[in-house]
Amino acid sequence: MALADRPAAATAHRNDRPNDILRVEHLSLSYEGSNALHDITLGIPRHRVTSFIGPSGCGKSTLLRCFNRLNDLIEGCETRGQIWLENEPILDKKMDVTELRRRVGMVFQKPNPFPRSIYENVAYGLRIQGIKRKRQIDEAVEDALRAAALWDEVRDRLHRSALDLSGGQQQRLVIARAIAIEPEVLLLDEPASALDPTSTYRIEELIHVLKERFTLVIVTHNMQQAARVSDYTAFMYQGGLVEHGPTDRLFTNPRQKQTEDYITGRYG
Repeated sequence: MALADRPAAATAHRNDRPNDILRVEHLSLSYEGSNALHDITLGIPRHRVTSFIGPSGCGKSTLLRCFNRLNDLIEGCETRGQIWLENEPILDKKMDVTELRRRVGMVFQKPNPFPRSIYENVAYGLRIQGIKRKRQIDEAVEDALRAAALWDEVRDRLHRSALDLSGGQQQRLVIARAIAIEPEVLLLDEPASALDPTSTYRIEELIHVLKERFTLVIVTHNMQQAARVSDYTAFMYQGGLVEHGPTDRLFTNPRQKQTEDYITGRYG
């Protein structure tokens, strides 16, 4: 993994939009010299839901993974530009990536609970953070499960395997695991695409509730879902940002013809 050197001017910049918890500045990314993201600049407002939409392969998930530097794990990945979490430049080599991933949690498309009990799944991150008092862990596990709208369904079987849960319950458990350590931002990479309609509805309801406590950024292939759950939407195409703005405005009055063509089904 190679991170390009940043010019001094970039690291001197501070987020001048205080409502944005994340700010992307002229971000480009390539894998083995092949460009995946091109000169992207946008802000992610705090305590709001921002959705990334666009055709498959347009760079939505790649951009999402920049926010907690998961792309670092891919050999030959190189980035240019900067992303600010509050006023911290997260792409700098001196950034503590472990601490970054505590502050910016992530939930993937396919539920991935650990082969442990429901309780231990949620407690895992707390233990990693050095929390040892049982009462404190018990309270945090319950709070996270309640926040993920799962407590009433599992309170009597906390010590049973998480793998016994349904797919929708597993995804809510993974969300509980992610929020137990109180991240500032929660990344959701197509969190409902592998779920049935009822479970999808539960996840969408949960997203509305969670934004009261966290900032959420979601990748979705479903434009109707983006319209239902997000406050802001960014439309991407071939690694570039075509348009970004309030969801209602983007879907009803897009400023770019390319955006209009996509949301009306002319291509994609």
